[in-house]
Amino acid sequence: MKITRYCHVGLCVGVLACEAAQGAAYDEAAADTEVCEAGESEACGGEEFALGPAHDGRCGNHPTSLEVAAMEADISARVTAATHYPEARATIPVYFHVISDDAGSGDISETQITRQLDVLNKAFAGSGFDFSRAGVTRTRKSAWHLMAMDSAAESEAKSALRQGGARTLNVYVVNAVSLLGWATFPWWYSSDPQNDGIVVDRATFPGGHAVNFNSGLTAVHEVGHWLGLYHTFQNGCSFLGDFVGDTPAEQSPATGCPASRDSCKASGSDPIHNYMDYTNDTCRNEFTPGQRSRMSWNYSLFR
Repeated sequence: MKITRYCHVGLCVGVLACEAAQGAAYDEAAADTEVCEAGESEACGGEEFALGPAHDGRCGNHPTSLEVAAMEADISARVTAATHYPEARATIPVYFHVISDDAGSGDISETQITRQLDVLNKAFAGSGFDFSRAGVTRTRKSAWHLMAMDSAAESEAKSALRQGGARTLNVYVVNAVSLLGWATFPWWYSSDPQNDGIVVDRATFPGGHAVNFNSGLTAVHEVGHWLGLYHTFQNGCSFLGDFVGDTPAEQSPATGCPASRDSCKASGSDPIHNYMDYTNDTCRNEFTPGQRSRMSWNYSLFR
């Protein structure tokens, strides 16, 4: 049953590539329907440009259909070539890189780091993975503290601070711009090892000030990506979904804790309790067996 989660990947990838091509053509045709010029951010969705994180579970990992097709084709080929099921079990060393501004504002405490590590170990219990503290660095640099995804600040900070290899988790703790966090996928490591790791807004650490998202589950969510999981709402109600067989399809991110939400009628109630959704921290408490299987495969294949 574990391998069946990948048995249909070749078919899925073919369909997904077709859907992606159709979507790309649509996007090109619609590209000029709304153009934001300087000073017009309010008319074009100004909330996307806020300097503070939107505390709604927002994560930066949103690959396009074409990107997912390429990723899954590679995974499918590697799984086909595998001679046995890799029961990955590992203690993952974790480096926390706490980046405050020049005056030291934005630092977090040793207690918060310890509690965050405890949250990771509790969430991943039963997955075959546990996490151990390898070290903590503390840097005062305003240019890095206010960090946006794919920015020069991110590249510079990671180049200066990252430690370890593919199986070492580097956590960058910053004041994230417009997001609560983001992560690299495991299959990116070979082409860009220096970028590997997760970025987490300091307000999401246990005891932080991100309302509804301050118990450490943002880091859990981002580590899920780091081990190869998509969001539960990846590909919407398409049968492709998140490429995990036991997570019901979900049309869009869920927020709050909507117990009766069923956005894709054919697949069952939405997985609002899953760590890879956007619901409040108090609502999320699980990875499925299929997700644990996928993380195990991806760790073995790419890390």
